Amino acid sequence: MARKFADITFTPTVKEAQARYGSRDANERFEHIDETGDPLGAAEAEFIEARDGFYQASANEDGWPYVQFRGGPAGFLKVLDGRTLGYADFRGNIQYLSVGNFAANDRVALILMDYANRRRLKIWARAKILDLEDDPALFERLEDPTYRARVERAIVFTVEAADWNCPQHITPRFTESEIEERVAPLRARLEAYQSAAGAASVEPESDGVLGVGDLELEISGIRQVTPEIRAYELRRPDFGELPVVTPGAHLEVPAPVDATEGEAAVLQTRAYSISSDPSRRDIYEIAVRGDPEGRGGSQAVHAHYALGGRIRVQSPRNGFALHEDERPAVLIAGGVGITPMKAMAHTLHAENRQFQLHFAARSDAHLAFRAELTALAGKTANFYTSDSERRLDIVSVLAAAPENAVIYACGPDRLIDAVQRAAKALGVEDARVRFERFSTATPEADDTAFQVRLARSGTVVDVAADQTLLDAVLESGIDASMAVNREPAAPVR
Repeated sequence: MARKFADITFTPTVKEAQARYGSRDANERFEHIDETGDPLGAAEAEFIEARDGFYQASANEDGWPYVQFRGGPAGFLKVLDGRTLGYADFRGNIQYLSVGNFAANDRVALILMDYANRRRLKIWARAKILDLEDDPALFERLEDPTYRARVERAIVFTVEAADWNCPQHITPRFTESEIEERVAPLRARLEAYQSAAGAASVEPESDGVLGVGDLELEISGIRQVTPEIRAYELRRPDFGELPVVTPGAHLEVPAPVDATEGEAAVLQTRAYSISSDPSRRDIYEIAVRGDPEGRGGSQAVHAHYALGGRIRVQSPRNGFALHEDERPAVLIAGGVGITPMKAMAHTLHAENRQFQLHFAARSDAHLAFRAELTALAGKTANFYTSDSERRLDIVSVLAAAPENAVIYACGPDRLIDAVQRAAKALGVEDARVRFERFSTATPEADDTAFQVRLARSGTVVDVAADQTLLDAVLESGIDASMAVNREPAAPVR
């Protein structure tokens, strides 16, 4: 049997539109999925009962649609069982448009939104109106004694189908309570920084948790993916859901960097791209290359992060986001720069979007996540190693790319510089070339100008050939005082 929502919505004219606009093949798979069981499972029930409003669409006898927003206390729309929803209908503007439409046509569509986390659930159902005398026990289940509004009737939905929608084009919005919830940890963090001003060394909290932030994570898995790179699996200690991430997002983690002899370690932060599938809500995965020539952060993570250890961090952020339209993508990575590309590949594969992957490393042993990337990208996965005859030719890759492709590059400076030079030579517009660097070094050209994108604000700063980066930031009007004597919180882009 087909997915029920496809059975309901994929009418002949809808299928014609899908064919006309090139999405028929992607949508046809829904018609071949054997759907069994109730349309509302545990995940849907939890989502529904956390909402404080939803959109309800009905149609009258003449076929005119009407969309109404229904609001109330969180959880006022109740899941009665795996196929039934209900809510107490409060007195409103007494036009009774939805109520009247239900009497003529019981078909209804509901859309439930979680704007903060960019989630959306669509439901198709049949509506029924009940008065108090019809089912007093049901009214008791639907009423909320703490909500001061007059209940006139009960609306019960028999659910025919439900479907989760992708987050594309959902603009995050936050309620007053959601904003307060997110700001509170930042206030606490600021107070902690202010009280600790001037103190160079930071020890773990008395509860053994390293770092400061509103999100506590436990190291639940460690694996060596190359001779130098370790992947760390992070999850909530209570195994609860993690904040939603988008491909390209990074996580700032605490790193107890060794100080000078005789002093305690200094707790700094390092930013690492989240390489796991962004659709997963149970874990984040970061991959850390131990660099003995670096600033000490990666070595500190390798030395101090152990199974069962806990850290506190702020929620992930994204300054290297994947485009959301249907243009194809070209992913170019060098070394540990594969980490954000792996997350992008998961999303592109899941959404059946066209992409190709080009990954260069020192040797086969240094091609991190090769098997997983091959499974995601298939024949469009290309691997290059320095110890073989197959080398990455940036010019050839960009010349063969679709003319509207968005190009992503992540890795060492020489890779980024090569991509930028090739794109310029081929006339690729700047807006289609996006990159992320994993070092703070500037290009090693002969005193050339360059650009830096600031990780926190996304601002692009032009640095002249005879300028230092700090001078350029200050001249652009940005307050850089907080950047002095502290490690960068995110990769230089």
